[in-house]
Amino acid sequence: MQIKRIIPNSLTCANLLCGSAAVFMATQEQYLWAFVLILAGGLFDFFDGASARWLKVPSPLGVQLDSLADDITFGLAPAMVLFCYLKPIIGWWALIALLIAAFSALRLAKFNIDERQTTSFIGLATPPNAIFWASLVCWLDSIYVPSWTPWVLLIGSLMSCYLLVSEIPFFSFKSAGKGKKHIFIFLFGSCFILSICSIMAITNNQITIVVLAGAICVLWYVICNILTLIGTKNEGCNK
Repeated sequence: MQIKRIIPNSLTCANLLCGSAAVFMATQEQYLWAFVLILAGGLFDFFDGASARWLKVPSPLGVQLDSLADDITFGLAPAMVLFCYLKPIIGWWALIALLIAAFSALRLAKFNIDERQTTSFIGLATPPNAIFWASLVCWLDSIYVPSWTPWVLLIGSLMSCYLLVSEIPFFSFKSAGKGKKHIFIFLFGSCFILSICSIMAITNNQITIVVLAGAICVLWYVICNILTLIGTKNEGCNK
């Protein structure tokens, strides 16, 4: 019985360690490794909750530990990736990027006490936000960018901070099933994006193009969500 209780929290700690290692890799400007570690943390984050349900050993400690680990992996890590990329270009203005960590913590705290988020999300979840920034920076670091790009990234980071704590509903895979065609449309589009990026990466011999698929898929997720909201509002007006 004790071993069963240890497994979910061990996976959560593995998530936290991946996030901590991603922060270190960001400081070393190893953005590809930071991205990989954030993805690995995401896998551990999925399996810690799943294992707690499968083994029937949920605990208040696990809930709190999960949020702390998530803020490192999906809050601090992407914030440090963006900060370390921008710091050599625009100096201390790059500190604005660290707001991602603060707003991610606020987002996670709100999630823990919000009973509305059982089958969907209110506000953008932290994992896709982290994947977006880690993926985008990894790709940008491999190409030449115009001088105005860092300022666009800072504006984008503020927009993502808003999305994290907004009251905008975002669909979740928990709600997959009958009448949830938008989820399958998103998955189909994501597979298409990954396929195109993979072909381009092989053609150009540049692995970061595959990594960029992560950022594009997150944008696609946001677009699908917006279209779903518009469709829902139109159905409500027609009734």
